Order: sequence, then C-alpha cells, then structure tokens
Amino acid sequence: MMLRYALKTVRARKAGFLGAFLALMCAAALITACGTLLETGLRGTIRTERYAAAPIVVSADQNVHRTTVTHKKGRTKVKHKAKPIAERAWLPADLGKTIAALPGTARVVPELTFLAQPLTSTGTGAEGRPGYGHAWDSAALTPYRLTTGAAPTKPTDVVVDRDLAERAHLAPGDRLTVQSTQAPRTYRVCGIAAPATAVHHQTSLFFSAEEARRLAARPGQVTAFGVVPKTGTDPERLRQAVATALHGTGARVSTGGARGPVEFLDAAAARTRLVSMGGAMGGTSLLVAVLVVVGTFALSVQQRHRELALLRAVAATSGQIRGLLGREALIVGAAAGTVGAGLGLVLGGRLYDRFVALGAVPATLQHTVSVLPPVAAVAATLFGAWAAARIASRRVARIRPAEALAEARTERTRPAWGRLLAGLLLFAGGAALVAVLSALRTEPASTPVTFLAVVVLSTSVALLGPLLVAAAALVLSGPLRLTGHGGRLATANLRGNAARMASVVTPLTLLIGMTCTVLFVQPTLGDAARAQAREGVRADWVVASRGPGVPAEAARQLRTGHDAVTEVVRTTVRVGLDKYAAQGVTPDGLTRTWDPDVTAGSLSRLTEDTIAVSELAADQLHLTPGSILRLTLGDGTPATLTVAAVYTRGLGFGDLTFAHDLLARHVDNPLSSSLLVSTDRSQTQLATTLRRFPGLTVISPADADSLQAERQQANAEVNLLAMGLVLAFTAIAVVNTLAMSVSERVREFALLRLAGATRRQVLRMLRTEALAVLLLATTLGSAIALAVLTAFSLGMTGRAAPAVTPLVYAVVVAVAGLLALVATSLPGRVALRVRAVTVATAKE
Repeated sequence: MMLRYALKTVRARKAGFLGAFLALMCAAALITACGTLLETGLRGTIRTERYAAAPIVVSADQNVHRTTVTHKKGRTKVKHKAKPIAERAWLPADLGKTIAALPGTARVVPELTFLAQPLTSTGTGAEGRPGYGHAWDSAALTPYRLTTGAAPTKPTDVVVDRDLAERAHLAPGDRLTVQSTQAPRTYRVCGIAAPATAVHHQTSLFFSAEEARRLAARPGQVTAFGVVPKTGTDPERLRQAVATALHGTGARVSTGGARGPVEFLDAAAARTRLVSMGGAMGGTSLLVAVLVVVGTFALSVQQRHRELALLRAVAATSGQIRGLLGREALIVGAAAGTVGAGLGLVLGGRLYDRFVALGAVPATLQHTVSVLPPVAAVAATLFGAWAAARIASRRVARIRPAEALAEARTERTRPAWGRLLAGLLLFAGGAALVAVLSALRTEPASTPVTFLAVVVLSTSVALLGPLLVAAAALVLSGPLRLTGHGGRLATANLRGNAARMASVVTPLTLLIGMTCTVLFVQPTLGDAARAQAREGVRADWVVASRGPGVPAEAARQLRTGHDAVTEVVRTTVRVGLDKYAAQGVTPDGLTRTWDPDVTAGSLSRLTEDTIAVSELAADQLHLTPGSILRLTLGDGTPATLTVAAVYTRGLGFGDLTFAHDLLARHVDNPLSSSLLVSTDRSQTQLATTLRRFPGLTVISPADADSLQAERQQANAEVNLLAMGLVLAFTAIAVVNTLAMSVSERVREFALLRLAGATRRQVLRMLRTEALAVLLLATTLGSAIALAVLTAFSLGMTGRAAPAVTPLVYAVVVAVAGLLALVATSLPGRVALRVRAVTVATAKE
C-alpha cells in the first residue's frame, strides 16, 4: 500500500523530486568515476612488451620489507609490510648459471636495461616514449628480428627498432647520437629490427654486449633473466623449480600477467599512486555527497511539510510517514543511481585519459572497468537517499496529529537541541583536525586531513546554519533596510525562514571553502619550497637539460680553474618503510654553490660515508651530527651512513643529501638533473664550452626558479583535476539547492503581488537575499579555508603563511556569486509568470 502511494507521489511530484534526483545522480557518477580509478590501481593490467617471448622472467625484489612480531595474551602475531623502492633493483649475474642447471631449462637470457635516448635533428626521436638500451643478445626476449642490416659487433654499432627508424628516417649506415648514462655518443646504425609483437610504450636500442655492459655500468649484475623452458616442459612447474632454487637470494619469479610490472616499474608504482588518489577522491566525494544529499532531501521534505502534516492529521502514524519518505527516496535513488553510474563510467574513462595525458599515470597501466564501481555507486546512492530521507523526516514524523497543521504553517523559531549539540560537536571535531593538521609535517599525512577538516567544518555549518543565518540577519538588518522595500522584505525572510536559508548557505560555504583549499594548498607548499631553493642557491648559473639530464662529462669540462660546479641528482630512499626525498651533490666547492642553512655539523664532512639531513628528518629519526643512519637506497641497496650536518631548507632541497657519486650508482638515470656553477665566466662562454652536449642550456637561477614554477603548475593541474569533480558536484548542488529553495515560494510571491509588490520589487528582494546568503557563505567558507590552509602551512613549512592569490580568490567568490544570482533569478522569474490570483485562490 505505502509503496503504491510512494510511486504515485513520485509520479505526481516529478518537479519536486527533480532536485533530489539531480543530487543523487551526480553523487552516483562521482562515486563510479572514483571507483574505476581505484579499481584500475588495484587490478589494472600491465601487459608485457619486451618479455613477450620469455614465459618466465626472474627479477630482483622491488620492495623493502619489515616484519614485526608481537606477543599478546599468549598469542603471537606476525605482521609483514612491504613498500616499493624508487629505482630498479638488479640481480647478480651468477644466478643465471643456477637457473640454467635446472632440469627443463632450454635457455637463460640475461637482460640489461638502461637509459638510451636517441637524439635526432628533430628532437629525441622518441615522441615522448622512454628510450632504453639493451644488449643484442636479449633481443630474443621479445623477440626482435633483423629486417635489414646486421647485428652489432663493434662498440660503435647500434640496432634501432623499426618504429624509430620510420619516424627518424634512419637506414643502415646512418649516424645516430644517443644520450645514455654517460656522455652522448654517436653510433653507426648497423641494422633495423622489428618486434614479433607490438611494442607501443618504449623505444629499444640494441648495442654490442661489451658496449651494453659499459653503458649499464653495473659490473656483475643484470636487470633480469628471461627463462625459456624446453619443449614439453610445463612453464608453471619450471617456475616453481626456479623459485625453489633461488629461495633466499631476493629474486622474484614471474609468469603471465605478472611479467608486466617487472618491465614497467613506473606503471607498478602508479598503481599505488592511483589507489591513493582514487581512495582520497572517492572518500571526499562520498562525504560531500552525503552532506549535499541530506541538505537536498531536508529542503524537499520542508517543501512538503504541509502535505505530510495533513497525513498526520488524518491518522497516519509516524512509522507510516517515515516509511513513505523512505520508499520515495529509494525509488528516486534507484533511478538516479542507475543513470549516474552509467555517466560515471564515461566520466571515469575521460578522467583516466586526462591523467595519462598529464603524465600522472603511464599509458602502460590499462584502464580497468568492472561492474563493481557501478554496483557500489548504486548501493551507496540507495543507502544515502534512504538515510537522508530518514534524517530529514525525523521532525515531521514525531509531531502530534493535533499540532501538525499548525506546525506546517510556521517555521520553528528555535532549532532542536540535538541539532545544536551535533553542530557544536562537529565544530569541535573540525577544530581538532585543524590542530592536528598544524602538527603534520609530511604531505601524504596532511592532504587527507586537509580536505576532511573542510568537510567536517562545513557539516557543522549545515547543522548550526539556522543560528548563523539568524545572526547574519541581525547584523545585516540595518544595511539591508537602506536598500528599500526589497531589503526590508529580504530581512524579514532571513529572520522568518532561517532553516530554509541555511540549506542554501551550506553548499555555498562548502563550494567556496573546498575550492579555495584545492586551489591554494599546493601553491602554499610549492611557494615555500621554491623560496627555500631561491635562498639556498648561491651559484651564478644553472645548467639545465631539455633531455634526460646532464652527463658527468659536461660537469668535468666546466670544472676548470677556480670554478665550482655542483652536480645534482635526485631520487627517493627508504628509512625503514618511510620514504624521503633525497639528492646527491658533489662535495667539492659545495658551499660556493649551495647553502641549505646548516644548523649543526658541517657540509665539509660530506663524503660517501656520511649524509646531511633536514631538521624534519632529524626530528623524525632522532638524529644529530655523529648519529648512525641505516637506510635503503633507491635500488634496494642497504647503506649505513654517519650524519655530518643538519640543515633547515629541507622543503626546497629534500630531506636527505648524499655525496653525488654514491647516489648516482644506485639510480636508473645517473645523469644530473642540473648543475650549479659558480664562476666568473659569462653565460655565452659556458654555453660555448657545452656546445657538443645536445639539449643543455645555461640559465640564471631566476630562470631556473621560473622553470620550477612551471613544473609546479603542471603538478597543481593534476591535483586540481583530481578534485575538480568534487568541486563541479558541489557547484551543481549550489544551483540545485538555490533553484529548489526559490521554486517552492510561488505562493509567497503571489501574496506579495496581491499586497501591492511589483515583479521588479520581488526580484530585487530575491537578489538581495541571494547577496546576503552569498556574503554569509563567503565569510564562513573563507574562514574555513583560511584556518585549514594556515594550519597546513604551519605544519608543512613552519610558517603560518598560506599562498592565497587575491585575483584567484576574487574569481572564486565571483563565480559563486554568479551561480547564486542565476540560480535565484531564473526560477524566480518563472515563478512570477503564474498569475497571482490563480495561485492565491488555489486549494492547498
């Protein structure tokens, strides 16, 4: 019976349920899109290309591990955790003999993979693809087969893949310059090879075995082994045999789909990043969706207060009212969730493509879609709609039948004590989150707390909204009266309909607070880091690269006379399982080019056996000069170093500073990211010295700072895109809520018209109300964003100085104001088209 009545109600009140439908549909689309990203990170396929003809691949372990054993109440609990390292881990070459001796092994092919970027007259010749060098012997792993020319036999020979030959118009006998791990070298193209299977995501160059070992610069080590079983041997049985034989060596044996992550380390690392990004976006989206949907349903129920009160007056029980609203919500939620889930699949695909275009996700990690995200979105939408309806109906379902109609005619002047208490508790919780945020000093820990604090404080505004609107009406009553009749009517509406106005203030507050936080949180961190870098660079010139980096030979040619040249290489390392940004610098003449503001110890003690640490790392790891630090380098090599110095500018230069040669031996790309040069020579003289090194430019420290600002902007675009869906959803909610709030006031407008008010005066009243609400929401949203950003800045930079750009802030407020005015004026004009006499005489 109640289900049939609910269906009839939804059918008869389509316009009334439209706002709730739109809010739920957007919520479902948002959850589905974030869910597809999360699923891609968890289950996304990484297909192998280079190892297609190797059924079994043996590689080094790409993780650091920690096992903890706890004893509690007579039980022993063992926990094991693993975290990925930043660079490729290598294997001892001698393991190949062990594998070859196993029964069933037909061939073991050692693999060397190293940086090898082709440089052509038109650029890198790789069109954005990474270039890798290998020994020709490992061409069988794909396999690559010669289509023309011969295999490389001399150190100056190179075989290029067919795709590169076509793009760069290369033929056997041509010359090709390659920037590898050392100085750029020109090779003779001796052959062109084509892969048996498609290779889309890398450019392969093949060298002689001797030259490949020289460029790999890893004596006695290999990247991996490709294992080919004998005919008739079960690959899985051989895999188990290989794993048993190599147990305890740290090697990992992969077959099938597990070979892809061995080949594409960046895609494997992107999985973790995408899970974190998708989880953060999804969690924030869900919280925002719940807040918005509850507000939308509350407004919808408020619009039907008279109808529901009449049902109570004709003997409908509280349970029946709650059941009716719950069933209506489920009907609307099912329809909205289904449509939204379909839109979310399309949106998730577009979002993934954009992340790939921005370089945040490699194309080798394939987008994965299943029924799980849409089903989860529909389930979340149904539950959210039902819960929102139950929350919104709690007051009308509890009133006594005799009071129902009277209750429906006037808005309650005092908010419920439960609502007040919940609002105050959430405000206290938000304040606690802000306090915690000011003590967090790492970005992975700070980011989720930042957005959670905004949502929690915005929720407290939603609960305390009627009181805040009433207070705002009291403060603004004087100025509003000066604007004429429209201002006086707006003041009366703000006072008499505080709950309705509060439902409009909430999404506007959330929009302004969340947008300001998203736009200014990364610049706050980035500007502080760049400021430290500017203050710490003493060099006269900076040598930068448009290619993979600056070779050591370029630094040696610049290092003449009394000039100081500092080579800088960057990576990340692990201390335990914690990740720290690290840089390697050449110690000679370091204080002439670089000043990290040392507070303890001395940089003169920096050698391959020592390390300098930032104050943040020193505090976290309890280090002082002379302390011993055990860590894992980028390629998984353990190291034990003595702390030589502690410095303050860790945000600009990284938390750990090593001697350059130590770090360069344990990274995939040993080329320097830049050179810091202190010299009396001019920019032209330096450029002349470096003329045989393609892609190198000599720029001033100020220009280097501008390049860093451009990179920072690119990273900010990724973060803005990640949160853009939430902001778009919030903006839609603002328009939706405002339109619903205005459209319910047809009768009120008709009575004002009959009392003598003109259409222009009513519209002026609506605009004045909208501006008053915008002023209150701007104040609250800005206060929330400022508190959160200040706490974030204090924790991450040590200074309460958030980077707020006045022009950007003004645009945010202007856009919010435009949304508010448009969403108020258009429904108001539609409502005023109905003849006042018709509305006033209509039966309720």
